[in-house]
Amino acid sequence: MRVVFPFSAIVGQDEMKQALLVAAVSPTIGGVLVLGDRGTGKSTAVRALATLLPKMAVVTGCRYSSDPATDEKKCVDGCNGHHGTNGQKPEVSYVPVPVVDLPLGATEDRVVGALDLERALTQGVKAFEPGLLARANRGFLYIDEVNLLEDHLIDVLLDVAASGENVVEREGISIRHPARFVLVGSGNPEEGELRPQLLDRFGLSVEIKTPTDLAARIEVVRRRDAFDRDPEAFVAQWAEEDAKIGALIVAARDRLPNISVSDAVLEQASKLCMILGTDGLRGELTLLRTARAVAALDGADEVQSAHLRRVAPSSLRHRLRRNVLDDAGSTVRIERAMEEVFGK
Repeated sequence: MRVVFPFSAIVGQDEMKQALLVAAVSPTIGGVLVLGDRGTGKSTAVRALATLLPKMAVVTGCRYSSDPATDEKKCVDGCNGHHGTNGQKPEVSYVPVPVVDLPLGATEDRVVGALDLERALTQGVKAFEPGLLARANRGFLYIDEVNLLEDHLIDVLLDVAASGENVVEREGISIRHPARFVLVGSGNPEEGELRPQLLDRFGLSVEIKTPTDLAARIEVVRRRDAFDRDPEAFVAQWAEEDAKIGALIVAARDRLPNISVSDAVLEQASKLCMILGTDGLRGELTLLRTARAVAALDGADEVQSAHLRRVAPSSLRHRLRRNVLDDAGSTVRIERAMEEVFGK
């Protein structure tokens, strides 16, 4: 089994870590886009996060990771006969939350699934071979260099992200299966921009940079070198801290439905989005959902203005229109708007 660098051992990058924790607590937020320099721990953080999450219950043998509590009767192929019959409950297994990589060069068949050629040739039957979207169901779909993803794959992701289902109509096959996942993309903005439609589907956008503090850079190198020399010992050293974060996520998930939002906080969120001129209402909704998740992680009972301020940059920076009369970056514009709404 591959040893993963501990989440708690990542130095700095607080905004990225907060965004990933929020996505783990509230997957409906819509995923995380991480843009920044190469070699700043983007992919490391995503894979480390998955190891913190408790194993998820699935119907034994299901190729789509069906949830025994809700999905077992909707499964496309009956989970190879492992579903309960005559009122009996299905067999249940517990598996790690999947983190599936979507390579830039992947074909559409590999992503959405296609005809199982082996069974077609040997048995003469049309059977569906699930793709990466099926493997990622109820987990994370990670795309490195997402800004270089081909347009036809972007179209597929947009459809699936909107519906939570993957629909395949090809080669005489008609399949519809659940594909609910947290979409995490990373990339270097200098290598190209994302299509606006895909950019809008990400709930949060995070900007990370190479550390400029000498002590921080030294600590990053020291920890990475220690991990490379003895991964098992390094992971054991940070196991207690990782366990605390894992317990925090579980507790926040339980607390999330009971977090209240006052009319005053709702007004502040809407006013902030109006000042920034964000399109539609997705900005307000994401801002509130993210603030609620952060409040749950903090152990609070209701969303406060401080929670809005913490999450406003990551929730809104990728939703701003370009202003030809203002050459300030999106983060600076958000900070100015927050001063207007919340005060200094």
